[in-house]
Amino acid sequence: AATATAAAQSRGMMAPSNTIKSNNNRIMVYSCDHDTEGSITLTMGHGKKLDHMGIQVKFFGRIDMEGGVHEGRPHYDFISLSKELLPPGSLYNTQTVPFNFRGVEKIHETYHGRNVSVKYFVQVEVRRQWLPPITAEHEVLVQIPGVEPSVNEPIKMEVGIEDCLHIEFEYERRCYHLQDVICGQINFLLVRIKIKHMELAVIRRETSGEGLAQSAAAMMGGPNSAGGGGGGGNHTTGNSSNAGQNIVTETQTLLKYEIMDGAPVKGELIPVRLYLKGIPADVTPTYHAENNRFSVRYFLNLVLVDEEDRRYFKQQEIILWRKNLGDR
Repeated sequence: AATATAAAQSRGMMAPSNTIKSNNNRIMVYSCDHDTEGSITLTMGHGKKLDHMGIQVKFFGRIDMEGGVHEGRPHYDFISLSKELLPPGSLYNTQTVPFNFRGVEKIHETYHGRNVSVKYFVQVEVRRQWLPPITAEHEVLVQIPGVEPSVNEPIKMEVGIEDCLHIEFEYERRCYHLQDVICGQINFLLVRIKIKHMELAVIRRETSGEGLAQSAAAMMGGPNSAGGGGGGGNHTTGNSSNAGQNIVTETQTLLKYEIMDGAPVKGELIPVRLYLKGIPADVTPTYHAENNRFSVRYFLNLVLVDEEDRRYFKQQEIILWRKNLGDR
């Protein structure tokens, strides 16, 4: 019997800053224009022989929507390439064969979400007569560094309840890179209800489904509103779907912490400082209608809780972007 294992290695990508850890293993990170090249090792048992009908290496870029709603196609391959490594023949000894896929543009980042994922992988296939092929896969991660937005205005908003509560909150910027620090302040202009504490949460909203771009206008409405609602921990706090458009929205609280304990007074300023790299979840850039199949957006959710456990909240979208290869 023979076994096949695949390993991909990108030239010039061995620096620690261009690798990330997953399950205590280092995984290579590719940029959109790096060549995907490496080697396939075919391991033979001692004294064994394997007759094959040819050995191929394949490279895929795949959007997988098996976890969500799709129109009969659980996955879509936007890259599908194959090359012959060895012609039909026989294997007697362990053999290592190099491969390369040069000049392949990778237009999407690797992403593993709740209902959708983007995955790049190398697959080797040893074809055999009358028997299923021997296959093995190896995933490679793709990240696409971005450019700082030319317009990055501060966020200033006021929210309140007439004659009861009036607060003004401000964040220094709307756009942040993945290693950035969100700084701001909250100013209490009017306080006539007894506030018990105040929380700040980072929320990720993943929207997936066929024809997402056509539904973008409808999905954009509603998140920047104030009102009462429930809280959540580091888990999915809700989901919704649009059956007509096959659109599913999954909302996940990535981080929640208390920024004030006790009743504030008029004129009090509460500073806000949140380190994005301290969020335990895998934070990605903001994605807008990727391949017309999914989007990922991030929000800051400010929640005030009064002594009767009523919750008053305000959400504000922020834009995240990747500054350096290897950032998470």
